[in-house]
Order: sequence, then structure tokens, then C-alpha cells
Amino acid sequence: MTAEALPADLRRAICQLARTPRLLVASDYDGTLAPIVSDPEQARPLPESVNALRSLASLHETTSAVISGRALRDLATLSRLPGEVHLVGSHGSEFDVGFVHALDANAKALLRRIEADLEEIVDGHEGVHLEVKPASVAVHVRRAEASVGESVLDAVRSGPCTWEGVQVTEGKAVIELAVVETDKGHALDILRHQVGATAAIFLGDDVTDEKAFARLHGPDLGIRVGAGESLAQHFVNDPSDVATVLAFLLEERRAWLHGDQAVPIERLTMLANERSVALVTPDAKVNWLCHPEPDSAAIFADLLGGPAAGHFSIKPEHGSLPLGQRYLPGTMIVETRWSRLLVTDYLEHDLASHRTDLIRRISGSTNAVITFAPRPEFGQVPVRFLRERDGLRVVGTSDPMVLRSPGVDWEITSDGVQETARAVVRPREGAPVLLELRCGTDDLSEHALPEAVRRDRAAGYWSDWAAGLKLPPVQTDLVLRSALTLRGLVHKESGSIMAAATTSLPEELGGVRNWDYRYCWLRDGAMTAAALVSVGSFAEADGFLAWLHGVLETIPGPERLHPLYTLHGTQLGAEAVIDTLPGYAGSRPVRVGNLANQQVQLDVFGPVVDLVVQLASARGALSDQDWKMVQAMAEAVSRRWHEPDHGIWEERHAPRHHVYSKVMCWLTIDRAIKLGEQFGRELDPSWVPLRDTIATDVLKNGWNDEVQSFTTAYDGDDLDAASLFVGLSGLIDPADERFQSTVTAIEAELRSGSTVYRYHRDDGLPGDEGGFHLCAAWMIEAYLLTGRRTEAEELFGQIVAAAGPTGLLPEEYDPVAERSLGNHPQAYSHLGLIRCAQLLSQ
Repeated sequence: MTAEALPADLRRAICQLARTPRLLVASDYDGTLAPIVSDPEQARPLPESVNALRSLASLHETTSAVISGRALRDLATLSRLPGEVHLVGSHGSEFDVGFVHALDANAKALLRRIEADLEEIVDGHEGVHLEVKPASVAVHVRRAEASVGESVLDAVRSGPCTWEGVQVTEGKAVIELAVVETDKGHALDILRHQVGATAAIFLGDDVTDEKAFARLHGPDLGIRVGAGESLAQHFVNDPSDVATVLAFLLEERRAWLHGDQAVPIERLTMLANERSVALVTPDAKVNWLCHPEPDSAAIFADLLGGPAAGHFSIKPEHGSLPLGQRYLPGTMIVETRWSRLLVTDYLEHDLASHRTDLIRRISGSTNAVITFAPRPEFGQVPVRFLRERDGLRVVGTSDPMVLRSPGVDWEITSDGVQETARAVVRPREGAPVLLELRCGTDDLSEHALPEAVRRDRAAGYWSDWAAGLKLPPVQTDLVLRSALTLRGLVHKESGSIMAAATTSLPEELGGVRNWDYRYCWLRDGAMTAAALVSVGSFAEADGFLAWLHGVLETIPGPERLHPLYTLHGTQLGAEAVIDTLPGYAGSRPVRVGNLANQQVQLDVFGPVVDLVVQLASARGALSDQDWKMVQAMAEAVSRRWHEPDHGIWEERHAPRHHVYSKVMCWLTIDRAIKLGEQFGRELDPSWVPLRDTIATDVLKNGWNDEVQSFTTAYDGDDLDAASLFVGLSGLIDPADERFQSTVTAIEAELRSGSTVYRYHRDDGLPGDEGGFHLCAAWMIEAYLLTGRRTEAEELFGQIVAAAGPTGLLPEEYDPVAERSLGNHPQAYSHLGLIRCAQLLSQ
């Protein structure tokens, strides 16, 4: 029997159950895993069921168990179930082999009395036998003549069953007398509590299983094998159907947990306008879109939860692989091309702040299949559709949402919770199919402007800006794509800049290092704005500094700044976990929010002041407001530079005296002095001696003679790529032997082929991570400063090779598995690439 032969409502229920965070799979044995046979000692489980239970038990956050009326020792011997599957015997009274020793003297005496009396009752009756267990005795009459069996059972019911302290359980042709409480439902509850299950499935065929069915509630699933009155919601015919159910559950659970064929991260392409971002797979599936802001909940979260978490897909009706995907040159408009089909995607510009509009244009000469499955709030809000003349209205969302699709005939299906819309369309020459997803409005009417005009406007927004950039001759096209990507991460309305477009893309597949980067870090935002200044665009720096001035107005002074804020400059809420999503390729937890919000990071002033210097120098003018902020940040450094902090990498450990943080405090004062001198501003007389004091402190306490390198922090000998800034910042001359030695030491310990790791120390989190593209960029700059151009060119070539087919880079790279990791696209990676190309062009 295949899964398709199972009832449709049962398949839907299994699919839903498979997506619970922590699953308990429990089953009866006889008549469920094993067919009923005349000789109970020959009742063997179906191998397909055994394999499925074992495989389920091997999955993350999944527990398998068998709850049987048989004695535990007999169940283990007969079933030969693998050790991964928990066994519970005697209707739930035996959870381990030492249980019999838990009986007190009175219970043991009662058990002996029951056994003796039952032996007298069954004596001389052919086909009747006793099964003596550690805490009970069962009378089996399955092999006896019907009249004999019923006579024996009547004698048991009127005899020992009436004794005080005897627990009676009746099943098919069996009656069991126990001296302790026996209840499969109680056993199920114990297992659920032990493993913290968020949902359970129980399969059984006997009246004794009804106690377990009675304990099921909420998302739980009960399946009765065979006909008859039952509290179970679903029925199957026999144990072979049970094997099919378990195999289907395994398939769905595995796909949900491990991400069914997750698209390599670097192959995801970003759409952007002035405020929103979305991701598109190489085969034109929109698998990430948040609304109303990029740091809001996702409408499409297929990226982190598979199709059940929402997607918007377009593909040829008769499957073929795409021929390619590209950005239209100098824009954020994406084309995905098949042999006779072209899908063009972009986010519309010039919209009200509460709107997110995604435009999808289908052209060509073959049928295309569209699947529209929005799942608001990361898939946690059920939706349904109303068909209207010009499209679909999405019902059930807190924010209005429509899909304008004139001429498209939609078929709407439901899995019992969510609805999905599907259509087959055939574009004609000169008559493409147009789909307009409009979030934040219920307006399905025709737009005032033709789509071609809006597409040209979207293209012009990017290409006009790109035309004014000053790009280096080294990797010009890739630098342009990096600049466009950085600008795509800018939230124009507020001026803030996202660190990356996503949350929870893993730093290790299957690991827990999954963070939310959809916010504005002061450090990342300043470095991104500075990179854009370096290619000739000042508006982003102006917007970011205006945003930062607004944040500063809400606090007493810069030393009270948090490391990051929401895109609108407010404090983040608590970091939370969405445990209904399995994560990218099974990497959990999926997080929203970021605990780094509460950390002390004293390095953040350096990149901000450095941005002010670069912007003022490029423009030839320094605003009074920016100078006042620089003064306040220098004052904050003077008060706090000697304190320990959590550092640039936001380790969830006790604060340390990080070398990088001290260097950034030094840089804050150094750049403030130079800025004041350049623009004739009055300097605080304490700044020059403070700069010398911090430098002396770093050189004395940051250098470690034993490892011949500047280390991570003053209190250890571990190395950190960020310590390269001792030379990159100018605190010491790059020709200084100590810097040369630091470059060599960090190269030896932290570089691995095509990438450079942040560090290799224990940071308090389990698992590993990839190398950081930004750290590799720092190493390239260090190579150039120390006269090692060949190594710099080689490493830069490897970064370039790691970029995806549309030129995007996530945060990290695993040189062993040769796979990209981390949130995507990452501002750090692209600003590092721009910096390296500029340096290599000099």
C-alpha cells in the first residue's frame, strides 16, 4: 500500500502532525505492529514498521515507543525492536527491567495469590494459558473453543477480578489482573512528559488502547486499526496500513526537519526597493518575504520551513531545469529563464510606507504553473482565498493582502488548515501574464500606470544611481553588484541599514548558531555607509547618520547606545524562537530578535566616527551636528574605554578586555583629533594624551610574547582575526614586526584555504561555524600592508569564486564542505569585497 491509498483526511493530519516541534510516536504491538496470529509467541512485527519506527527515533526531537500489554521482557525478546525504540510493557506498568523490585511485600503476596487461583480456574481447559508478568497475570483464551473461553473468563470475572487491590484490564480474548495501576493512557502521558512532546500519535487495535486514545488532545493524532467503536479520529484496516502510516510520517517528518533539497544559500537572489527585500530561488520560487517591514514576520518563509511555511512559485508545466538567472544589468530586477519561459521579478517603487508590492511577469510560449501559498506570521496564521474577477483576496490576515491576476483561472485547495491557489497559464506573444501581490491594501483594481512603465521606473531607480558610482578596475561588475546589494539593504524611509536580509540561516548546517540579522547594528550600518561613500554615494551615509542622531535623542548619551536597533530606531523586543519552523536544512532554532541588543560593545563608536571622517573628507564639509556627535562619542570613550565588553562577535560569555574594542576606542579618539584639525574645530585637550594612553595599554596588554601575536583579549593567548586592526587602523605601523608577526600567526591558526575564521576558541555555544568573508577581506588588506600582494590576490580570487551566480555573498564559507553559510546577502561580505577590489586596484 502506498501513502496515496491512505484516506486524504488522514494524510493531511499526518502532514500537520509531522511539523510539530517535538513528536512522540507510540504504538500498540499485537494487532498493530504485528499481525494477530494463533500462537502469540510467533507474533512478529512487520519489518517495514520496525524500520520506520527506528528511523523516526533517529530524527531530531522525535521519540518512538511501543506500549504493549505483553510483559516487558517478552515484548523485547519477541519484537526484537532496536534500542532506539522505547518499550513499555504490561499495559504501561513496566518502564524498565528492574520494575518488579518496586513491588512491596503486600503486592507480591497478592500477585502470588492471583497466580495460584488462576491456575486452578484454567486447569484442564484446552487452549487457555496464563502469562505471568512482573506485576500482573494475563489469561489468554484466543486458542480455546469459544464456549470454553467465555466460561473461563466468567470464572475470572466473578473470582479474582473482584478482589481488593486487583486492577482489571480486558482485551480481545484476554483478561489481565494486575497488582499495580495499569493504563496505556497513563503510560503515554509519562512518555510525553519525559520527552517534552508537543504532539503525539498513538496507533492501536484493542479495547485496552482506548485509554491511550482518551488521553490524546489538541494536535495529537489517534489511529484505530480495524473497525469498531473508538475514540480515535482515524481508522486503517490492518498492520500493513500501520506500516504505510509510519513510513509516510517518516517521510514528512524528515522533509520538514531537514529541509527537502534546500537551495544553496549563495544561489538565492535578492529583490529590493527602497524598503522591502525578498529572496528568489534559481527556479523562480519566492521563498522569503516579510511585511510590512523587512524585520516583520514573514509571509513567505519557505526558506526556513519548506513549502508549508509559504512560497510563490512559477515553473513550466512540463518540468525542465532553468537555463539561468540574472539581474538586469545595474538593477535589482531579476530574470529567470527556461527554454520557452521567462519570469521577471521586482519589488515596486514609490509606494506608501505600509505597502509591499511584488510584481511577477510571465512571458514566453509554453504553459506555466503558478502556486500561490502565502503563510503570514511565519506560517502560523491560516489563510483562505476569495476569488474575484481580477484576482484573489487573501482572508484571515491582520493586514489586507490581494493578488491581482486578471485572466488567471485559480484552483483552490485546502490541507484542512491552509488554502493554496494553483493555476496553469499560457502567455502569448505580446501578452505576458502579470501577477501583482499587493500587501497592505485590498485594492484589486488596475494600476494607473502600465506595468512596463513601472518596470522601467524600478530599473531606473537603480541604474541611475549606479551610473554615478566610482568603481575600481578590479572586478568592476562584481563590485557594482556588491554596491547595489548594500544599497538594497538600506531602509530609505528611516535611514537605517540591515546587516543582512534574513534570519536564522545557519552558521553550521543542523546547528544552533542561527541568528536574526534583519536589524541595524551601529557598527555594520556605519561600515556599509562608509563603503558606499568610498564608491561615491553619500545619500546612504546622510540617511544613516540622521537615523543615528534620532536614536541619540532618545538616550542620555552615546555610552548608553545599544549595539543594534530595529529599522525604525526602537529597541528590540525579547529574542524568541519560532519552534513551528524546522529551519534551513533542519537548522534550529529559528530566532526572531537578537540578545546582542543587551550587550556592551565599546567598539561601536569607532566605525561611526570613521564614517563621519570619510563623509566629511569626501564632501569637504563637516556638519555641526555630526561634530557634536563625534565629541560626545569621544567623551563616552574617555569614560568607558578601560572597561571589558562583549566585543565585535557578541559572544554570550562574560565580558573581556578585547583588543579590537580597545583599538576601536583608540580609533575614535584618533579620528576625532584628525577631523577637528582638518576642519578647524576646537579639540578637547584631553584627547591627545588619551589616544597615547589607549595605544600604550593595547601594546602592553594585547601583545603576547609566547604566541608572538596580538591576541583576542588581555586575559588569554587565543587569536582573533579582528586583532588585525592593530595594524589596519594605524595604531601601529604595518611595518612593525609585531604586526607582521600577528598576520603570520592569525594566518597560521585561522586561515583555511579560501577563508579565514573569526577564532577557534570556545565561545560557549555548541558546534562550529564557517570562515567569515569579512575576516578574509581583513587578511587581504593585511597581506597588502605587509607586502604580500600575491597572497592577497589569491585569497581575493577565492572570495570572488564563492559568490553565487548572481554575485551575492552570505556571511560565511565552509572550506571543507565547500558550501556557503550564514545570513544572506550579508553587508559585511559585500563591503569587504568592495574594499579589497579598491585596494588591489591601487
